[in-house]
Amino acid sequence: MEPIRYAMIGGGQGAFIGGVHRTAAAIAGNWRLIAGALSSTPEKAKASGAELGLAADRTYGSWQELIEREQALPRDERIEAVSIVTPNHAHAAPAIAAMEAGFDVILDKPLADSLQNAQPIAEAAARTGRRIAVTHTYTGYPLVKQARRMVAGGEFGAVRRVMVKYTQDWLSRASDVAGNKQAEWRVDPARSGDAGAFGDIGTHAANLVEFITGQRIASICAELTALPGRSIDDDGAALFRLVGGGRGTLTASQVCVGDANDLAISVYCDEAGLHWRQEEPNTLTVARRDRPTEVWGAGANRAYLAGDILAIQRTPGGHPEGYLEAFANIYAAFGRTIRGVAAAGDEPGFATMDDALSGMKFIRACLDSSRQGAAWVDLSVIAPTPTP
Repeated sequence: MEPIRYAMIGGGQGAFIGGVHRTAAAIAGNWRLIAGALSSTPEKAKASGAELGLAADRTYGSWQELIEREQALPRDERIEAVSIVTPNHAHAAPAIAAMEAGFDVILDKPLADSLQNAQPIAEAAARTGRRIAVTHTYTGYPLVKQARRMVAGGEFGAVRRVMVKYTQDWLSRASDVAGNKQAEWRVDPARSGDAGAFGDIGTHAANLVEFITGQRIASICAELTALPGRSIDDDGAALFRLVGGGRGTLTASQVCVGDANDLAISVYCDEAGLHWRQEEPNTLTVARRDRPTEVWGAGANRAYLAGDILAIQRTPGGHPEGYLEAFANIYAAFGRTIRGVAAAGDEPGFATMDDALSGMKFIRACLDSSRQGAAWVDLSVIAPTPTP
């Protein structure tokens, strides 16, 4: 297929996630970066574009300039999609403007800095008919998709209990913030939004629960805390209930000393328990009461995996694929969707608007619960706060 011509907003010099997105798009093979507004500082945006080899006349000083000038180009020259990799507070405006200009959007999670600012993105997508994907990376792993096939598909009966944790230690010291670009905006409510760790990584944990079980979180009881001097959460835990009746626990923390990037999930059903850990992503453990424990391995030659799961792997078993390849699977799937190629399997290969809005409701419910002393909050009644 002809690669999707895309531009990137954000992700310039000093940014982490921009490079991840560009690498993922390159691995996917059906995207081509041709333009960018890579920083909110025009000089830095120009320098970043030059480093990436973008043409000077396609490197813009602001996202507004990018959208205006790209829209004015002939249809076969202009971009077709925009990748937005800015801090959370700068998601809504460029996403809406891009869709209004006729461009599809792929957006780093979460959807926005608040549910109130996320809702206009959803409304713009519905109004314009443009496609939008949100990069919840971990659903791109082959064995996470296999877990979904087993659990959401009902192979092991009803879901009884889920335990998920996403713990890091990179903000465990007060001194970790000063001079660290990635840390500074994540602990700043003006850029991150009302949530810190629960918005940054808690949403990944919640999305993984909903993806594997095929069920939304119905209600939640959360306690969020922060180190002295920080105004938004860097640590927290929650109890939750699924719409199907299962119960669960969720921990998200960026101050757990010794944990680098430990996302792990266990799902217990009537007949089996499944266990997957992101730091060892190429194995999935399936345990039953009266049978030997199974260890499933990833690999393009593992014939026991479904055809669509085999198809998203690039190397045979024993040649580990990981974070970048999972990210690439999301880009590849969204690229095929833009080109009108139907997805194989039971999900599109990327987080949809409904998935992203569910994540925003999760954040809001956790904040509301914690502010009420860990009261139970029903996600079905969560709605954006009306604009004054």
